[in-house]
Amino acid sequence: MTVRFIARGLGLALAGLVAVTSWAQTTAKAEPLRTAPTRPAALWPFVRLHDTDYVSLRDVAARFGLKPAWAKPEVALALEDARGLRFTFEANQRDYYFDGLRVFLGEPVLLHRDSLWVSKLDLIKIVAPLFRPADHLALLPATPPRIIVLDAGHGGIDQGTENKKTGLNEKTATLDVALRLRKILELQGWTVLMVRTDDRELSRDKKTDLQMRDEFANKNHADLFLSIHFNSAPDAITGIETYSMTPQSMLSTADDTGDTMTKVAFPANRLDYANLLFGAQIHRAMRSALKTPDRGFKRGRLAVLRLLDCPGALVECAYLSNDAEARRVATPEFRQQIAEALAQGVTDYAATLAALRTPAETVKSG
Repeated sequence: MTVRFIARGLGLALAGLVAVTSWAQTTAKAEPLRTAPTRPAALWPFVRLHDTDYVSLRDVAARFGLKPAWAKPEVALALEDARGLRFTFEANQRDYYFDGLRVFLGEPVLLHRDSLWVSKLDLIKIVAPLFRPADHLALLPATPPRIIVLDAGHGGIDQGTENKKTGLNEKTATLDVALRLRKILELQGWTVLMVRTDDRELSRDKKTDLQMRDEFANKNHADLFLSIHFNSAPDAITGIETYSMTPQSMLSTADDTGDTMTKVAFPANRLDYANLLFGAQIHRAMRSALKTPDRGFKRGRLAVLRLLDCPGALVECAYLSNDAEARRVATPEFRQQIAEALAQGVTDYAATLAALRTPAETVKSG
């Protein structure tokens, strides 16, 4: 359960790692968020490398009370605490491993002097809040999530990807998983709203269709939004990947240079830390349950995530472009397994928030 996950590194307090993302649009759903802390953020020592601010992982280790050690001299650096919780970073890579979970960064890790260095924005927006979410409690939802919107990707004229050998298409598989997930969550007491419950699109215009999915969640005052998809790539690739909204000014996982959206503060950026926490819990639960390759927890300015007033994530459950994986998806048993894993991720996120909130409430009531 999530309390176990917190005990492995998500529940400890670390002062001064909060960085507030600017907010370009006022929304009606402000109540579930705590106000920003008034204390100034602690400053990280940094150097300028390739026109980007970078922080030494040795300084990160010192601040977190971790022990740094080269796993491969001048290539891979591991940071570990007394309980065995471990970060592993590798030079020139845009991903790292946090307690076995593959997490993507906006900028590559760099070798400089006697250390590896991570970009300051990645540290503030990804590395630190995943390790110490309690320090960002002021920017996490203040009330327990109760209403979740499930978005079965595609539908109607948009069938998504298709596996020719099995005849299975994405719109059919996503709806089946979403309906199974709804049953599980409703039995647990969640209010579950469905973007679609049959084979239809919201609009024949794709851009409008995607925007209407966000609008559906916002109008219904959702506490969470989960978009369910199946992937396509060269046929040898298998596994799962999960996306949360890219923070302002950060490069998305598939982007090396930035674009017109990179510096825009979208509505969902107000929820950067909750998006990160929710996406991580979904990805960890899927990875643990399905035992398929970890394609990574990634960032993207996806149309169904940008305009949300609640934390959201998009999960690619499997690759229909891979015949073997498509055959698994074609079975009701595997789709049920996917639904159960997603339900675990949702409940883990809710349990994480509850566990983080309890100590603060106890102190306040005392």
